Amino acid sequence: MTGPDADGRRGLEEAERVELTVGAVAPGGHCVARVDGQVVFVRHALPGERVVAEVTELHRGFARADAVEVLAASPDRVEPPCPYAKPGRCGGCDLQHVAPAAQLDWKTTVVREQLTRLGGLTDAEVDRLGVRVEALPGGLLGWRSRVRYAVDAAGRAGLLKHRSHEVLPIDRCLIAHPAIQELSVLAPSGARWPDADAVETVASTGGDVSVVAVAEAVAPVIGPAVVREVAAGREWRLPAGGFWQVHPAAADTLVAAVLELLDPRPGESAWDLYGGAGLFAAALAGRVSDARVTLVESSEQGVAAARKNLADLPQVEVVAARVETALARRRVTGPVDVVVLDPPRSGAGAQVVRDIVAAGPRAATYVACDPAAFARDARTFARHGWRLAALRGYDLFPMTQHVELVGLLLPPD
Repeated sequence: MTGPDADGRRGLEEAERVELTVGAVAPGGHCVARVDGQVVFVRHALPGERVVAEVTELHRGFARADAVEVLAASPDRVEPPCPYAKPGRCGGCDLQHVAPAAQLDWKTTVVREQLTRLGGLTDAEVDRLGVRVEALPGGLLGWRSRVRYAVDAAGRAGLLKHRSHEVLPIDRCLIAHPAIQELSVLAPSGARWPDADAVETVASTGGDVSVVAVAEAVAPVIGPAVVREVAAGREWRLPAGGFWQVHPAAADTLVAAVLELLDPRPGESAWDLYGGAGLFAAALAGRVSDARVTLVESSEQGVAAARKNLADLPQVEVVAARVETALARRRVTGPVDVVVLDPPRSGAGAQVVRDIVAAGPRAATYVACDPAAFARDARTFARHGWRLAALRGYDLFPMTQHVELVGLLLPPD
C-alpha cells in the first residue's frame, strides 16, 4: 500500500479500483492513463475510453491496471472471441478486444512512437517512410502454428496469466492452428503431463503435426520428430521443437520483403546474421549466384538444421558462433556487399552495428520482432552516418501486441 505523497495526495493501492480516462497506446499491449498525476498502464482498454481499472502492480513512478468495467466504450471495441482473453486470465492475447483494422492502427502507432522516441527520427522522417503495419492472409484466429503450453503442479497444460508464472488451464486456444486445437493435450481431454515443464505443439506448413514434452530431456510424444516447412520455394526439415516463424505466411512474407528491399545481385557477397535454419541465406544464394553467402548462428540446433537444409548450396558457409563473437574475432570478415540481420528480441546491439558498418556493405536489411530494439539499433546506425531508407511492418502475430519489422539501412552516399 502507499500513503500520501509529498503533496498530500493519496497514492494508489494494489487491488484498488479507480475510474479513469484512457489515453494513447503504448508498447506492451496497454494504454497510458493518469490518476492524480501518476502514470497508469491499463490493459484491456482503448484510447479515449472511460473505464473502471483495477490496480494489479505498483512500481516507483507508475502502476499497472486492468480495465474491469467499460463506462464509455471506443467505437473500435469488440467482444473478445476467446473467453480467456479477460482481466486476470490468459496473458497471451493483448488485443482481442480491438477491432481488426484498429489493431493495425494500434501497432502502427507503437512503431512510429518508438522510431521517434528511441530511434531519434522526426515525425516528418517517419512520415516519409510511410510506416504502416500490414495484415497477413488467414484472419485473426487459427493462425499460430507453434504453441507452447505451460504445465501446472497438477500436470495440466494451459497458458500463463499476464506477467505471472501461474498457469491457467484452458480447453482451447483460438489463435492456435486448427490442427493444434484438435490435439488432446489440454486438461478437458483428460491429458496430464506430470513429468513435463511445458508442452510444445507444432502444425507445420508441410502438413506435419507433433507434440513435444519439454522437461530435462525433450522428446516428441506424438507425431514426427522432424517436421517439414515449405517456404521460399524450398522444403525445410527441422526438429519439431526447433525455431520457425509461427505464422504460416510469415516466412514467405519476410523473404519477399528482404529481397525487394535489399535487391541482392549476381556476384555480390552476403552475410546472413542470426541465420537460424537458413531461410534468408537460401534466398540470398538464389540471387547472388556463385558468390559466397556466410550464415552465422549460435544455436546448435539451428546450425545443424542450416547445414542439412542448405547442403545443396555450396556457396553458403555456416559459421557456428555468436554473431558478436564471430565479428569481433574475425571469423567473419569484410568486405561484404549486402547484409541481412534477424537478431533476437533484444536487438543486435551497438558493437554488432559498428562491425557491420566497418565491413562496408552497400546495404543491410534488419528483420526485427521488437520495435524498441530496432529503433535503438537504427539510431546507432545513424550515428555512423547510415540512414533508415525504408521500413515495412507486418502483423505476424494477430490479437497480440507484437509486430515484425523489415528495415532497409543504407550507408552515406
